[in-house]
Amino acid sequence: MQTRDRIVRSAARLFLTRSYQSVGIADLCTAADVRKGSFYHFFPSKADLAKAVVDLHAGELERRLAADGSPAERLFAVADAVTQIQTGFEKRFGRVVGCPFGNLAAELSTTDDELRAHVAGVFARWEARLADACRAAADAGALHDGVTPATLAHMILAQIQGLILLAKVSGAPAAEITAGLRAMITTNVREAA
Repeated sequence: MQTRDRIVRSAARLFLTRSYQSVGIADLCTAADVRKGSFYHFFPSKADLAKAVVDLHAGELERRLAADGSPAERLFAVADAVTQIQTGFEKRFGRVVGCPFGNLAAELSTTDDELRAHVAGVFARWEARLADACRAAADAGALHDGVTPATLAHMILAQIQGLILLAKVSGAPAAEITAGLRAMITTNVREAA
């Protein structure tokens, strides 16, 4: 694994299990087995590294969201993708550790405006992608009358974040995230997938 990737992946793990604020540059260098000079060669600041971590996680979710199937099946695939990721975290860390974006957003939204904007941009891209999927479902007649695609997309994103947070703080298994998200989608779709 290349040095930059090792730093990003080590930071991703530390930010999930400890928090952004509690992890110092020395911790990051130790975890990635690099010297500070190597760290600063790739990342001028810890915030720049955090953006790379956000992009790493965003790429993974976006890859998993590239599902085929009917418009309704693609909405349910969102629940499955989120749960696959959270189940992976649960297996790796022994518990649900939260959403990498939600964790950073909650921790830094009032202290680091540039990083907040970066995370907000990722959320906005996902919401737009979800809105596209919801519009396709509406165009196919798969949504109940009165369900607005943009509102449903926003609700799905909010439900994802809320369910992950609740699982994290209550110690609930990742499977509960799937059940809750599928139930919310089911109430808006004519025929469950």
